[in-house]
Amino acid sequence: MFKIIAAREAAELIKDGDCIAINAFLALSNPEALHDALYERFIQTGAPKNLRLFCAAGFGVWDENRYADRYIKAGAVCEIVAGHYNSTPAAIQMALAGKIEAYCLPLGVLSHTIRAAAAGRDWHLSEVGIGIYADPRVDTYALNDISKKELVALREIEGEEYLLYQTPKIDVAFIKGTTVDPNGNISFEKEYLTVDALAVAQATKRNGGKVIVQVERVSHQFSRPRNVIVPGLLVDAVVVCEPQTDAKEYNPALSGDMHVPASHMDYFVNKLSTTKRKKTQSGDKTADIIGERAARELHPGQIVNIGIGIPEMVGIYASKQGILKDIYITVEAGGVGGLPAPGVAFGATIGADMICDIATQFDFYDGGGLDICFLGGLEADMQGNVNAHKLPGGYAGIGGFANITHATKTIVFCMSFNTKGLVALNENGKIRVAEEGSVPKFKKEISAISFSGKNALKRGQRVLYVTERCVFELTEKGLALKEVYPGIDEARQIRGMLDFSIERK
Repeated sequence: MFKIIAAREAAELIKDGDCIAINAFLALSNPEALHDALYERFIQTGAPKNLRLFCAAGFGVWDENRYADRYIKAGAVCEIVAGHYNSTPAAIQMALAGKIEAYCLPLGVLSHTIRAAAAGRDWHLSEVGIGIYADPRVDTYALNDISKKELVALREIEGEEYLLYQTPKIDVAFIKGTTVDPNGNISFEKEYLTVDALAVAQATKRNGGKVIVQVERVSHQFSRPRNVIVPGLLVDAVVVCEPQTDAKEYNPALSGDMHVPASHMDYFVNKLSTTKRKKTQSGDKTADIIGERAARELHPGQIVNIGIGIPEMVGIYASKQGILKDIYITVEAGGVGGLPAPGVAFGATIGADMICDIATQFDFYDGGGLDICFLGGLEADMQGNVNAHKLPGGYAGIGGFANITHATKTIVFCMSFNTKGLVALNENGKIRVAEEGSVPKFKKEISAISFSGKNALKRGQRVLYVTERCVFELTEKGLALKEVYPGIDEARQIRGMLDFSIERK
């Protein structure tokens, strides 16, 4: 039977060594009051300690003094398994310094392991991850030398290779909803995502753990059954945190309370914060050039995924070009239809037709449901492999990248030719590189593999690499130069800046 309790009482339910599953997508649907209460208890008492955190997506807001980062930095956590680390600066600092165990696996796979755990299975079998860093034959999913757990094993079934992923054993679930009804049923009407709330709660109860839910209101009316995301029979404790007068404004266009037509998308995109986008040089139009060119790969009727960063510009140009109404954009966090929200709000969808659980969305992606996707990349090599999760001295994490690229028919990587100082301009249809970046992004060898060009060719996928000066395409011989933009000197500004030779397609 559920109880409504104070946040400090909820924190007291957590024991040393517990595994806490955080049902969040970066900053979205993240129960901040529960994190704060846990931090305050640890600071005051030194307990609970040796906590283990599990989150299929990332679980931070790019601020080491908020959410779980507070008690991670304070020393309460000894292990993290997550799909993304870029939004949790304290966590990544601790991991790279070797102070905590840390593991990074594909978001879609981790989401599916939660559902498998709810069904009582110890392993989840998937083709996703073969041939990239998560494959034990290729690299490691551990972020440091003290992280020695074997969470992935290779298996062959009827001549086909698969990876076997260990499922989590969850002791405590941290979930954020909107309303609790008299039976403890939780609805999410003001949340932008459900993430995998039901599966997280089921997996926790399957393991004999406790489900703690943060809501903002108590209702004396029973919820409509279809509106319940987590039934009361799975809920142990509810913490009510009524919204404050200075709370961030609720956005009905992201929750689904307001449908946004394609003609109004630009207005709502401009209203949202984009402060977490990469800062650009003054006057630099690199992202615009890439976004506009990449958007030309869109065709009516396509089912699409658009990633964060430079790929966000594809959605914006699709809106400007009037094709948005003729395509179906999806977001790995669960949105179908509408347009992905930019910046800090990434994961939410402006004007979605439907918002489903993450695991359900990845069922569709893994099954080849996407016609085309637009994703960023940190670096690419001559064989078409892409690193999107790791660079020397840093670690962003894989997120949904591996699942999204696994079976999508056409993959468009949106990435600049180089970085750190690049300034590119579009002057009446001609591209002028005013300043070159100091760090190349296309090179003979890369430091990690998030996407395998070899596997893509085997699966018959079409792969493009759209930059601010040219377009590459993946062929049986590796990267080939497909297109050079007007104003660009092919010999000097492309071939002369590569450390490998390249054929013209």
